[in-house]
Amino acid sequence: MVWLLVAVGGAAGSVLRYAVGRMAAQYLGADTVVGTFAVNIVGSFALGVLATIFISRSDWPLELRAMATVGLLGGFTTFSTLAYDGVRLLSGGEYARAGLSIAANLVIGLAAAYLGVLVGRAAT
Repeated sequence: MVWLLVAVGGAAGSVLRYAVGRMAAQYLGADTVVGTFAVNIVGSFALGVLATIFISRSDWPLELRAMATVGLLGGFTTFSTLAYDGVRLLSGGEYARAGLSIAANLVIGLAAAYLGVLVGRAAT
């Protein structure tokens, strides 16, 4: 059963990721990396919160924990897209944009995950 719930969560996360990417393209232009950035930061924060809550409160069913973290957030976050965006920008000679995108995702993503851990601790 846990496998099925992870798959359902992953499908939902992927659809959410696609929606964020489409909205970023619609409002900011098709050649933007903002959609990738947004899902990576939101996903990092959400994983920080959920993992912290799930670790401190093991009474949550394993199936729910796996569906939310591995499934939903695993399908939602986009490291592979970040890597591809970086290669695409570098290949196009946009070194500053590539560096800024990669650094911002990494640094702000780590900060968002840490903030999520703090929120998760406060919630327990």
